[in-house]
Amino acid sequence: MEYQSTRDKKCVASPQEAVLRGLAPDGGLYVAQPDADFDWQAVLGLDTLGMAERILSSLLPGFSDMGALVRRAYPVGRFETQELTPLVRVGDRYVLELFRGPTSAFKDVALSMLPQLMTAARAQLGVQDESLILTATSGDTGKAALAGFCDVPGTKILVFYPENGVSEVQKQQMVSQPGGNVGVCAVRGNFDDAQTGVKEIFAAGLRESGGVRLTSANSINIGRLAPQVVYYFKAYAELVRCGRISVGEKVDFVVPTGNFGNILAGYLALCMGLPVGRLVCASNKNDVLTDFLRTGVYDRRRPFYKTVSPSMDILVSSNLERLLWLLTGDEAEVAGYMRALKEQGHYTVSPDLLAKLHAHFDCDACSEEQTLAAIGEVWRGEGYLMDTHTAVAWHAAARHATDAPVVVLSTASPYKFPAAVLSGIGGDLGGTDYDRMFRLHELTGVPIPPALARLQKLPVLHRDVIDRAEMSDYVQRRALRWDE
Repeated sequence: MEYQSTRDKKCVASPQEAVLRGLAPDGGLYVAQPDADFDWQAVLGLDTLGMAERILSSLLPGFSDMGALVRRAYPVGRFETQELTPLVRVGDRYVLELFRGPTSAFKDVALSMLPQLMTAARAQLGVQDESLILTATSGDTGKAALAGFCDVPGTKILVFYPENGVSEVQKQQMVSQPGGNVGVCAVRGNFDDAQTGVKEIFAAGLRESGGVRLTSANSINIGRLAPQVVYYFKAYAELVRCGRISVGEKVDFVVPTGNFGNILAGYLALCMGLPVGRLVCASNKNDVLTDFLRTGVYDRRRPFYKTVSPSMDILVSSNLERLLWLLTGDEAEVAGYMRALKEQGHYTVSPDLLAKLHAHFDCDACSEEQTLAAIGEVWRGEGYLMDTHTAVAWHAAARHATDAPVVVLSTASPYKFPAAVLSGIGGDLGGTDYDRMFRLHELTGVPIPPALARLQKLPVLHRDVIDRAEMSDYVQRRALRWDE
């Protein structure tokens, strides 16, 4: 399999090269059509690690001993549960808990695997230069990437987050991260500012400088995206095992979506043969994706809102570019859309492409009030505690009429957003986020993840705050003088 840029078919890379580069040289994303002849039924009987090995070997062929890489990524004890991503029945729906990893967010699934893929790719390609991983985060990717790459030989990682755009718990997770190869910096602005700044650094020709190669741990990196496909197969297999469906019946998935990577993984699973029914894109008040999927018009020229589901506070959804290529196969068309988005702030897809989107995707958006109401209703009615992002998806699922089983993807622990979750269930909001975290536990009895329970005692190790315009100089300075 050869990967190409979404914007130029002549810009190609092997899977190993794509993983190491992260972003294609022309600013596009590396993409390839999944194997339509993949034996999807054969993987349903495998355990989680066996399933991951088979799926990743198909999406990223040529890696030496993928099974060993998977075992090193997911050793016993790294996740709270043996199955990594347990499927829980809640009322008449199912919740896929993706937050049982070391940082209590769904990014742990992929960011446990990406360091293994990068290390293996470096070895296979004979790369001696150090890799500097640049990552923009809306809250959860940052800590998961820092934890995954902490003290990994041959790599350094810089994480940029919006200064006032993450929860107190998310911020403390990042700024307390130890490790000789990690750096964390706040950017004045929102996530789109941080993400655009990172992309501009790649585009400015700083990819290889002074013996350092730049790459990314965001889902713009195919090595970050591919591991997320696994849990769609895992959820489907669980529904077969419990007798809810027979092999071949369709399942609908409702996904809280900001940068579009998590739901795109579901579409890749569909392309590999998994009987995925509808993929429901659930947005918060920043509803640019909902508008796009309904109308075919992508328009980022709108107000940006800070919400109680901050990991979805995004107006430029990078992975949507991959979906456009997968549906059209036309890099010139995709490049035109991306050029219009950059220069004019909007684009409109063709009627044919909009029909293809409607064939697979539904969408809905959720207000702040509806998000909090969903948390309270599910807690009171089902005794299940959701975070704010899962609540957005639950609200969309409730408005999604279907005869198929519905799986809601749960992307974070409720303890990462204790103020909003407490508000949803009617608790006292006094004190700090850590006070609220323990009060939430007292009210519900739901265990606090140990790493979050001890978070407030950890010292702050990273205090840098910069403007977006300073990001390039900051990266160059840190690359040359890391310990400054």
